[in-house]
Amino acid sequence: MSNQENFENAVKTMLKIVGENIDRDGLKKTPTRVFKAFEFLTSGYKEDPKTVLNDALFDSTNNEMVLIKDIEFYSLCEHHLLPIIGRAHVAYIPNGKVVGLSKIPRMVNIFARRLQIQEQMTEQIAQAIQDVIKPQGVGVVLEARHMCMEMRGVEKINSKTTTSALRGGFISDHRTREEFFSLINSPKYSRF
Repeated sequence: MSNQENFENAVKTMLKIVGENIDRDGLKKTPTRVFKAFEFLTSGYKEDPKTVLNDALFDSTNNEMVLIKDIEFYSLCEHHLLPIIGRAHVAYIPNGKVVGLSKIPRMVNIFARRLQIQEQMTEQIAQAIQDVIKPQGVGVVLEARHMCMEMRGVEKINSKTTTSALRGGFISDHRTREEFFSLINSPKYSRF
């Protein structure tokens, strides 16, 4: 039996356990749909974030902070398989190299498309940037809503969890840290 068939049978079993009729019209194709959804939502296991970053490294004399903020992401909580919906703010201070700007959000998606806890994902993003770009410093902040808290358990709607991971100059230089947090907390407006 293929992985897809095993997965679809597991979905059918779950539906039966909760009291559903798996032969009714609305559920006939659900096991296949769930398989395809999970295939996409966990596609980050098939990609290497360090390869993504290495593919777009460029020499640069810039030594000022590069910040990409409000990177939207969706993930699944590894404890309940429920959605995590959030935004990532990622900054680094170059040390002779910069990375193509689109690679940072792509790397965030790779880590998000795995079963996750927010604390670990924050660390993974920071460490990948540190390992590949070797900057003077890295700052990563994730802000997210967890459906495992909102849809079940304590049922606290709209509560946000914020996590951070800092490396190099973002730890050792309070001015760098203050600049980073000031920039990510500045009012959100758009003139574009």
